[in-house]
Amino acid sequence: MSAENQDASVKFGLVGFGAWGQHHADAITKCGQASLAAIATHSEASAKAAQAAYPDAWVTTDFRELASREDLDVVDVVVPSDLHLDVATAVLESGKHLLLEKPMGLDVSQCTSMIELAESRDRLLCVGHELRLSSMWGEVKSMIDEGFIGQPRYCLVELSRNPYRQGSGGWRYDINRVGNWILEEPIHFFDLARWYLQSAGDPQTIYANASSRQVDHPELQDNFSAIMRFDGGPYAVVSQTLAAFEHHQTVKVTGTKGALWASWSGAMDRTRHPTFQLRAFDGNEVFTVPIDKPTGELFELEDQIERVCQAIVQDKPLHCTGIDGRWSVAMCQAAAESVETGAPAKVQISCD
Repeated sequence: MSAENQDASVKFGLVGFGAWGQHHADAITKCGQASLAAIATHSEASAKAAQAAYPDAWVTTDFRELASREDLDVVDVVVPSDLHLDVATAVLESGKHLLLEKPMGLDVSQCTSMIELAESRDRLLCVGHELRLSSMWGEVKSMIDEGFIGQPRYCLVELSRNPYRQGSGGWRYDINRVGNWILEEPIHFFDLARWYLQSAGDPQTIYANASSRQVDHPELQDNFSAIMRFDGGPYAVVSQTLAAFEHHQTVKVTGTKGALWASWSGAMDRTRHPTFQLRAFDGNEVFTVPIDKPTGELFELEDQIERVCQAIVQDKPLHCTGIDGRWSVAMCQAAAESVETGAPAKVQISCD
C-alpha cells in the first residue's frame, strides 16, 4: 500500500486480542482499505504479544483510552459477551463507528441502548454475523430472493461440532458472563433462519428443548433444538450439538417450487481448507450449484472488514445492522425462556 493510500485508509482500533481477536487483527491488515492503528488488550502479557505482532500499532490495556483517540474511524470489539455493553458504549460515546462481535448484548435492553446511542451520534453499528457474507450461505439467500424455490416454507440450520473453547479466563463456561450458550453459536443459525425466511415476515414464537452432558456446568446446555414459527405458517428448525466431533453445518430450505441443501465440513471451525457443497432441486432435477470462492468464517471475517470499510467510505449498506443484531438476541432470549418453561415463548424486541 502506498503512503497516499495509507493516509486514505479506514483506521481501525481493535479491542480484544484473544484467539478470535487475533483473527480480526489479521483480517484488518489484509484489507486494502483498512489499517490497524490501535489495539486494546486485557493484560500486559497480551499487550506485549500485540505489540510484537503489530509493531506499528499503538497498544494499551485500557479500552477507554483507545476509544478516546481522535485518529480512529471505527473500533472493532472482540471481547467476552458480558463486556459488550460497556465497551460499545465507550466507543459510540467517543464518536467512533462500531463493529461488534455477536451476541450484540446479553439481552434486548442492552441492544436497544446501543442502537439508540449509535443513532443519537449518527454512527454505524455493525454486528458480526459474518455468515451472511459467505459465498455459499449467501448464495442460498440470493437463490431464495430470486424465487428459485418459490415461497419458502421450511428452513433447517443444524450443527454438529466439538465442544466450545473455554475462552480467555474460562469466560465461555461462566453462565454469568456468557449469558447462555444459545447466544454463542445457535444465534448465528437463528439469524440465518430469519434472513432466509424474511419474505414470511417476523418470527413469532419459539419452542425449544435442551440437555447437558456438562457435569460441572449443567446450566450450559450443549444439546439444543428449537422450532421457530413465522407469520403465515413457515417455520424454521435450529439444532446444535457440542457433544460430537469436528465441525459440520447443514442448511436445508424448501419452498413451493423447489429446495436447497448446503453443507460445510472442516476439522475445525477456523479452517482454511473446508469441504462444502450446495445442491438445488428446481422441482424436476437436482444439480450442484458452483461456489467459486472458499467459504468459512475466516474468509467471511475478511469480507466483513471490507464491508465495514465500504459502508464508511462509500456509504454502502452494512451486512448486519444493530436492528438485526437485536432480533438475533431476542430470538435467543425466547429460546432460553422456552427451554426453562417447557412452553413456546414469544419473540419480543421491546424492552418491556
